[in-house]
Amino acid sequence: MMAASTRTQVMSLYRTMLRESNKFPSYNYRTYALRRVRDAFRANGKVEDPKTVERLMEEGQQTLALIQRQIQCVSGGLRRDVSHRLLLLNVSVVSRGLQPPGLR
Repeated sequence: MMAASTRTQVMSLYRTMLRESNKFPSYNYRTYALRRVRDAFRANGKVEDPKTVERLMEEGQQTLALIQRQIQCVSGGLRRDVSHRLLLLNVSVVSRGLQPPGLR
């Protein structure tokens, strides 16, 4: 069983990632990011090994920073190719089994 403090940290990271993902101005990017975050956390919900949980938390923090940078670029007036930038939103670092879809 996961320690209460670790569970609190995981839930805090999850809520923060959802809150940040919800800031994407485009509906398609926003729903994609939200789905990826939810799927990644669901896929790893049963992980109990402390070292694995710690590694996943570190990767989740890195992904959160990436999401925040993307939001800043999109809404901060640096209108870059959002499609290319969104591919960098690789929540699969949290869940190795998921792969981002290709660009159309």
